[in-house]
Amino acid sequence: MGNEDSYVALGLKVWKAQIDRADKLFGGLSSEEVLREIAPGRNRLLYLWGHLTAIHDAMLPLLGLSERLHPEFDVAFVSNPDKSRADIPSHEQVRQVWNNVNDELSRGFERMSWSDWLQRHSAVSAEDFAKDASRNRFAILLSRTNHLSYHLGQAVLGRK
Repeated sequence: MGNEDSYVALGLKVWKAQIDRADKLFGGLSSEEVLREIAPGRNRLLYLWGHLTAIHDAMLPLLGLSERLHPEFDVAFVSNPDKSRADIPSHEQVRQVWNNVNDELSRGFERMSWSDWLQRHSAVSAEDFAKDASRNRFAILLSRTNHLSYHLGQAVLGRK
């Protein structure tokens, strides 16, 4: 195994660890607990979980794995702030979509070789990628892992 394989393996290991951490944190919450704010006047845990779900769903086409499974989550959890809409998905809907999206990502990751990770992602043009090859799929994995870690840190505050 060369360095490229090692880097990809490490990136995927960290991603999986953060997904497991999120599963444990969010999966252990009741329908009442997910409505708790992370701090007074801030996002609720349900909103953070739905937001992460929507962002992970957006990774599917970005990495060339599939079309999005639930683009409707963007309206409730990305385009609008928490508590601005009454019609957001329920606790159980978020749990189910979270599991579906992350299972689809996991299956897609298993099909990818280390060289697939070094290919451009779908949001960058071929011309821009030629100028900066770091705008690749692996960079998406790293940035979304950091995004997940950031919001998990916030979510821990809401559990107290």
